[in-house]
Amino acid sequence: MLPRGLDVDFDPDGPGEDGLYGAECVPEDALVHVVSVPWQLTASYRRGTRHGPAAIRQASMQVDLADLAFGPVYQRGIAWIDGEAEVGALNDAHEDDALAVIASGGASASDGRVRRVNAAGDTMNRWVYARAQAALSAGRIPAVVGGDHSAPFGLVQAVAETVDQLGVLHIDAHADLRVAYLGFRWSHASVFHNVLAACPNVRPLVGVGWRDMGAAELDRVAAEPERIHAWTDLRLADAQLAGRPFSEVARAIVDALPEHVHVSIDIDGLDPTLCPQTGTPVPGGLSWREVEHLLRLLARSRTICSFDLCEVSPGADGVTEEDAWDAIVGARLLYKLCGAAVVSRLRREAVT
Repeated sequence: MLPRGLDVDFDPDGPGEDGLYGAECVPEDALVHVVSVPWQLTASYRRGTRHGPAAIRQASMQVDLADLAFGPVYQRGIAWIDGEAEVGALNDAHEDDALAVIASGGASASDGRVRRVNAAGDTMNRWVYARAQAALSAGRIPAVVGGDHSAPFGLVQAVAETVDQLGVLHIDAHADLRVAYLGFRWSHASVFHNVLAACPNVRPLVGVGWRDMGAAELDRVAAEPERIHAWTDLRLADAQLAGRPFSEVARAIVDALPEHVHVSIDIDGLDPTLCPQTGTPVPGGLSWREVEHLLRLLARSRTICSFDLCEVSPGADGVTEEDAWDAIVGARLLYKLCGAAVVSRLRREAVT
């Protein structure tokens, strides 16, 4: 039976008609709730992530729905919880303050512009938290599509309250462990510092693909080996050059995670040929096949409670025909994440 909101004559092999993957359904009948967070206040280099969710939704209309790795995910129902009116408007109201701080090279936490941006981040976090909590209360799988990588804090916080221990698989070019950046408490560069500080039961944070890190971040990783596991890009490259297959490395990565997992993907964790418009692209990164293999392995052995996909950018001005590639990749990666989460839920239900 198809979820409510899909016509009985819905053709999964035809062109999408409207909504996410052309198969969007009402939240009450969807297993996966995708919360869009059009946000870029703290994006410190190149802008555009504010338009990421809309670009992904538009590009999703061309995604074939019989996924080879995870099957016809859409049949379990995927709902789009739109944040344009609340979060997008909040972002736009404080854009000038954020840009002024960034242009000046940062400011102290007491600066009025920084205070206003931080207060807007508080509001955004509460909004995301409330929608994640609503999805969890209904037995659904909550997800966030950003937006810059500050977007999923409220999601992880809500999920962490439902389990004794929550591991995080964090695919990213950066560790995002800075205490603050440019004065912004809720910086995209600080999301996992904030998560680890607010959620003591989030452990471990397993980073994959990290390759641009500050000295303080490196010191923290070295000081907290039980809570932070870093599969840096250098470590991955060394394993590959030594002849160690990625399948073996992926098993070691997943083995470090507990039963309940949040998956956080900053698109710049991938090879930048897959995301050239993202805000802070870095040479190196995971291939498409490596990310898919890691998600498949995780889905078969852990419960994916939630996930986020951030930093997809179609360019500063939104989607155009020339720069849609990032959104095309993002839409397909989002469907893979939905699929992995659904398969992991079905696995858990089969053994309970």
